[in-house]
Amino acid sequence: MPSLLRRVKSRMFIFAHRRTLSLLDGEYGSVFKGRSLDFDELRAYVPGDEVRDIDWKATARHGSPLVKRYVAVRRHAVLLLVDTGRNMAAQAFSGESKRDIAVHAAGVLGYLAARHGDDVGLLHGNATNSWYLPPRSGEEHLERLLREVDASASLEGPVSGIAQQLDYVLRYLKGRLLIVAIADEFLPDSRTENLMRRLRGRHEVLWLTVRDAELAVQAGHEGSTDVRTGQAIPLALAMDGKVQAAYAEAMLEREQQRRAVFHRLGIAEEHTSGSEEVLTSVFALLEKHRSRAITPRPSTVGGSHAG
Repeated sequence: MPSLLRRVKSRMFIFAHRRTLSLLDGEYGSVFKGRSLDFDELRAYVPGDEVRDIDWKATARHGSPLVKRYVAVRRHAVLLLVDTGRNMAAQAFSGESKRDIAVHAAGVLGYLAARHGDDVGLLHGNATNSWYLPPRSGEEHLERLLREVDASASLEGPVSGIAQQLDYVLRYLKGRLLIVAIADEFLPDSRTENLMRRLRGRHEVLWLTVRDAELAVQAGHEGSTDVRTGQAIPLALAMDGKVQAAYAEAMLEREQQRRAVFHRLGIAEEHTSGSEEVLTSVFALLEKHRSRAITPRPSTVGGSHAG
């Protein structure tokens, strides 16, 4: 059986030259640069400490500011959080299967992590179930993860429901992680947004969205079908100019609302339309995350804090 990781690496070198790969390596490395991820102890606050390291609950109990102290770790844990619900078996904007794009994106990110000596794990699933493969090192392990994603998203499976996987992380996974979500294009509801906010508070979170196909691209001999609901639009209606214009306007409004959610949560998000865009999308995503990480947050020292 052909190696999925070998295919990913081949495409990486086809679509990128050495300088691009070096820049991609640099952006990945910058995600962890200067930040230890393993908690060690609490100690008294001293001028110059990061305000974001203050443990406000411990401070309230103690009566004076206490900061969390971290120890450096050589190897980090990267979690690929991949939507493998029925939605990911649908066509993407490029005409490819979203599943194939997800496999390629997971492969690129996993390969970058492996090059930096980091462990890579996988959490994937749908609105009904989640499956977890703990972080490990090595390309053989990464190949297994990619095969798991490739075999799991099908038109016969349950619909996507990323909230199920977000809840799983919050309930069962301990320790600070670098989480890269690869998911269908969706607008978070209030519950999902709350889960994303909580996840962002505990982990480093990046989000890669696989874009939906256009209505005209989806249309086939029997019309266009919504994979999630099973509802079909007759071909003649799907190809109607007014219908397409209304669809495009609705999708634009939905996109603006979705981006506003990610901005509000402070989660770096990027989208990709197809496999050929994955490298540039991953680079842009890492760059966004680094930029947000170094942007100073409003100081709350001396003010009120909800805890």
